[in-house]
Amino acid sequence: MFEVKATDLAGRIGRLKTKSGILETPALLPVVHPTRQEVPPEHIRKLGFDAVMTNAYLALKNRGENVRKKGIHRTIEFDGVVMTDSGGYQVLEYGDVNVSVESMALFQEEIGSDIAVVLDKPTGSKASRRYAEQTVSETLKAAEKTLEVKSRSSVLWTGPIQGGAHLDLVEKSAEETGKMNFDIYALGSPTEVMESYNFRLLTAMVMAAKRNIPIEKPLHLFGAGHPLTIPLAVALGCDLFDSASYMLYAREDRYLTDSGTVRLKELTYLNCVCPVCTSHSPQDLMKQEKSERSINIAIHNLHILLKAVKESKEAIRAGRLWEHLGAKARCHPRLWEAFNGLEEYSDFLEDGVPLFKSKAVFFMSSPDYVRPEVMRYRTRLIHDVELKKPTLLLLPETEVRPFYKSQLYSAISKTLDEKLKDVQICFLAHPLGAIPVELSDIYPLAQYESAVKPDAYTGSRQAVVDDIERMVKRNRFSEVVMLVDGAYSRGVASELGKMISIRMVEAEEDLLMTSEKVASKLQKMG
Repeated sequence: MFEVKATDLAGRIGRLKTKSGILETPALLPVVHPTRQEVPPEHIRKLGFDAVMTNAYLALKNRGENVRKKGIHRTIEFDGVVMTDSGGYQVLEYGDVNVSVESMALFQEEIGSDIAVVLDKPTGSKASRRYAEQTVSETLKAAEKTLEVKSRSSVLWTGPIQGGAHLDLVEKSAEETGKMNFDIYALGSPTEVMESYNFRLLTAMVMAAKRNIPIEKPLHLFGAGHPLTIPLAVALGCDLFDSASYMLYAREDRYLTDSGTVRLKELTYLNCVCPVCTSHSPQDLMKQEKSERSINIAIHNLHILLKAVKESKEAIRAGRLWEHLGAKARCHPRLWEAFNGLEEYSDFLEDGVPLFKSKAVFFMSSPDYVRPEVMRYRTRLIHDVELKKPTLLLLPETEVRPFYKSQLYSAISKTLDEKLKDVQICFLAHPLGAIPVELSDIYPLAQYESAVKPDAYTGSRQAVVDDIERMVKRNRFSEVVMLVDGAYSRGVASELGKMISIRMVEAEEDLLMTSEKVASKLQKMG
């Protein structure tokens, strides 16, 4: 039913099999009205969207019998994958709907939904704990009732997860729903969180859900229709999204860009190459009738959202999802805050990061120093690498990589000669830490580029120091010698000296040109 083709971080490119065809994920499903849609669904299909979401509850209330006869695909005139919401949004907005869980489940099957959703009780993001507990309980009961009455195996059923901002309740809801035999799971109540740009809370909510559902099943994120939300959600492991934002924004003359939204009247240029923007100016659009302008802006907004999804998918394929998310995170302080907090989930994100990539790891700023590739290496150095030589020699990293090809290593190994068999040489590379020369060609130890000097950041230094201390004690080195060539290595040596016995050798100004002299100094030290 769901096949994963590529991964990076928790993001993945997958193939979701439905009765209307294969849907490649991550996928955004534009929300369309079941009876009166401003942008025709067939036009949305031509833009490149293979799936849409529509509201089964509204279809039942407006033209129930007619929809039963025609089916949902013919009703909305869309020949791709159709996901139907059960009315949970109406419950959130109005408190209740006058339809039972069982009847909504049967109706979605009758109208031929490809993907159906349990009629849940959304929590909302501002709910009290007591109310949140009630919504979780009612949603779980609704999920059980739906599974009891559903009868068509061709329909993929979606189990909603509630709890809102109460993360322990989200975990409970996800764990209990995850035990049920749903094809897809969906995190509810994030819309208000996303509208307030509270990306840190959104991250915590997604992680609370994602960690407690079967990893082989897709996760849908309700209401994610913003170009900044999509890369983050993809990186956290969300496979499907739905949103009516493209139309809601358009009705307010809000024009989507790669970095957010802007009022049309504030624009001088339309910085986009979609058909709408290449044939109009902002002034042209402002002169149009409101309804015509809204449709044009909505079409543009759809192009931007589809671009955000495709960029995230391409980043997964290229092994560049971390870099892609980091670039997007700089578009808004709240997203940057969330990006900085991903270290908390590095163990989960690491699982999807390939052991080897065709692209080098980039270190651009401090959050990059705790990216999963770094954390994975440092953990394995401590737990999986056994070094048996009695003396540890720490050298500063060189521009030549792998390090065993450097002039420094060549000079030192030549000078030490026979004594080299008793010396474990490691290069101190920021922020990876100590790299045994024998491992220095393994990804990413030779495949990284840094835009900043190590002296510019001290935040990761203590972690590196702690790693080296553990490495020294685990491998029982009788002597530790360190060549220092600047503030960073000197700071590491100073901190290490507080915990273990270490001998420091000061490098001369030009490290590479004086490598033989350095080697001679080390030899004289014995």
